[in-house]
Amino acid sequence: MAIAESELILNPDGSIYHLNLKPEHIADTVITVGDPDRVPHVTKYFDKIEHKVSKREFHTQTGVYKGQRLTVISTGIGTDNIDIVFNELDALVNIDFNTREIKKKHKALQIIRIGTSGAIQSNIPIDSFIVSEIAVGFDSLLHFYDSHHIQSPEISTALIKHLHWDKNKSLPYTVSFDEKLGNHMVSDLAHKGVTVTNVGFYGPQGRILRLPIQDKELNDKMASFSYENKKITNLEMETAGIYGMAKLLGHKAVSMNAILANRATGEFSQNPKKIVDELIQHTLNKLVTM
Repeated sequence: MAIAESELILNPDGSIYHLNLKPEHIADTVITVGDPDRVPHVTKYFDKIEHKVSKREFHTQTGVYKGQRLTVISTGIGTDNIDIVFNELDALVNIDFNTREIKKKHKALQIIRIGTSGAIQSNIPIDSFIVSEIAVGFDSLLHFYDSHHIQSPEISTALIKHLHWDKNKSLPYTVSFDEKLGNHMVSDLAHKGVTVTNVGFYGPQGRILRLPIQDKELNDKMASFSYENKKITNLEMETAGIYGMAKLLGHKAVSMNAILANRATGEFSQNPKKIVDELIQHTLNKLVTM
């Protein structure tokens, strides 16, 4: 059955609505970054760039790095944008734009987030790397989808109890990385962690400027949580949405985090551009050895 024009929206040139991309414009391996300005910081290492397009916060470049075709796309900040990017990336490879029907043969993308993050454990040094083995979403994105089968509710339930979770907030959900892809990205420089995806940068992550927050002890309570000897390591704003949407759509995803801040010690990186660049190079070189 053809998908209605109001649901699968295409631009006059046949490209997907928000990303402004056609199927031939993307590679089977996609790197996502939050900041549009970070896209060229990744592709500057490419041997060649074959396609560039920008629309709103979604900037895309596709090219070749050491013989491997890669796409780099900016998502902007937050899981609301992840919902857009992942649905449209999936549509590009799994929906026929001419017939507007789902293809009989499914294609799975490899999707790697290169992002920044803040640690909540005092023993995690700034300028280190964390590979998110598990992600906990404090947003509500996955609750809008039939998603229980890809979640780990036992972790969420234990965390809700530990945090004395306020009933007015969206219930946390928990999703894991793609095991094969994720384990490949782990190294002596990049260690596994448990990442919380927040719905905002200030109050939702316990930052207080002028506004009081509902639970001033939330970060401390998260830091003291443990499930099967796994502790929450860091906070950011996209990973849980990435893992949830990837699993629901049948793609493989992993999130690579550059730790720029330590919330427990109050430190911030003295050279954040350098550490992000090092994570970019680390990720690219791991990808070509898959």
